[in-house]
Amino acid sequence: MDSEKKSIFGYKTVDFHAHAFADKIAEKAAENLEVYYKMPLVAKGHFSTLLERAKSAGIDKLVIHSTATKPAQVESANNYALSLIGENPDMLIGFGTIHPDYEDYKTELVRIKELGLRGIKLHADFQDFNLDTKKMFPIYEQIVELGLPILFHMGDRKYNRTSPKRLANVLKSFPEMTAIGAHLGGVFMWDESIKYLVGKNLYFDTSSTLHELSSEKFMYIVRNHGVDKILFGTDYPLSDYEIESERFKTLDLTEEEKENIFYKNAYRLLKL
Repeated sequence: MDSEKKSIFGYKTVDFHAHAFADKIAEKAAENLEVYYKMPLVAKGHFSTLLERAKSAGIDKLVIHSTATKPAQVESANNYALSLIGENPDMLIGFGTIHPDYEDYKTELVRIKELGLRGIKLHADFQDFNLDTKKMFPIYEQIVELGLPILFHMGDRKYNRTSPKRLANVLKSFPEMTAIGAHLGGVFMWDESIKYLVGKNLYFDTSSTLHELSSEKFMYIVRNHGVDKILFGTDYPLSDYEIESERFKTLDLTEEEKENIFYKNAYRLLKL
């Protein structure tokens, strides 16, 4: 691994959680995020803006995600991710998506793997299912068989579809799953994450946490979970590199811990 390429953070950096929206829906999708989460956005959601900011900040790899909120969106969302990677193959890594009501999920999951998408993103709040519903178990089984990691959106103010306890139930049934719990295991639900997920066999990403968590609680979760299982992410367009750089300056992290969080853990997980 080439650690010479440094970003705005002072280290080689992989942004493991950024959203890619097609131009025709970008502003509407971004607006929906802002309204739902009651959080101001840093941009209007256009992928071109994300790519420009990532390059300007010296980001090494950008892991992009989109979510099919309806079964009919699955293939087009995956094709869009593939098209972006084709234009920026050295920098972009794409995760595909699937929907619980997409009938031919086995064929689509195999296609995702064969075409080079590196994992699956699920947002059960927007896709209207509980993480531990038995309906999802055949889909989880197929994803695990294909060796694809799953990045789960975690946490919500209104619902418990994406609660840490539900993901803990999934992991009990699929202990071999490579799971990533976004937002340190549950945005707005960090006490429950500490109770059910911290220290368990999954990764966390740091996205959408430091706007709400104190530095002390952030560090408590990171250290008790294990810094080797923490991935840096911005959750763009909810945050960007300049904002996260300032937030990370408040954290009592060692040089080794920063290297792990900013790129080494991601490189190991994605086998880069």
